[in-house]
Amino acid sequence: MILADFGTSYCKFLDTEGGNKPTITATKELPPRLRVDIATGHNGQRFARKYVNELIALARGGESLIADDNYVLLDCGSRDIKFIKYAGGRVADMGWNTECGASMGFTIELLARYYNLDYQNMRPPLRTFSVTCGVLGMSSIFDAIIEGTPAAEAVASFVKGIAVNAYRFAGSPARLYLSGGLCDNPIFTGSLPCEVITLGRFVLLEGLLHRGK
Repeated sequence: MILADFGTSYCKFLDTEGGNKPTITATKELPPRLRVDIATGHNGQRFARKYVNELIALARGGESLIADDNYVLLDCGSRDIKFIKYAGGRVADMGWNTECGASMGFTIELLARYYNLDYQNMRPPLRTFSVTCGVLGMSSIFDAIIEGTPAAEAVASFVKGIAVNAYRFAGSPARLYLSGGLCDNPIFTGSLPCEVITLGRFVLLEGLLHRGK
């Protein structure tokens, strides 16, 4: 059985037979006639025989990976952010932001390419931009650069602003479990003002794998 998480920028696949590991493919490289058995994600309905809502997949993935009855799991994608809050082993709250989180991960990746930056070699900045939208917030970067701020510092402040906004959207927990590609971005994870436990990019696939348990 082929499971897939069809994201806006990247798609994750898992062949459940043979003990294969998940794989990642850029969304723009997908063949138009591709079909999988079960999928979630922004483009999931287009390519799957059966579709599972992203929040449901996220919740099931969290239940499978997190050994705690009380936690907040935040998923940060290329296009949006969403979270699930558990209390006493049950879903207590959830949220999905496709507007103020617009193109969040995509914008962060695009900025790194444009300014030739390697986030792995950067540190979280002291300065924070007030950012509520990944696209509109880029004006803060341009203004800072015009004023003489180095591009790397300006972009880092932008990423920190995105992180703080996502943290507040998730309810400002003392501990946050993080899902998605931004788990690998030390500027983003280091800017979250709480304890952060990263789960990686395949949490929604894990949710599809354990959807009936």
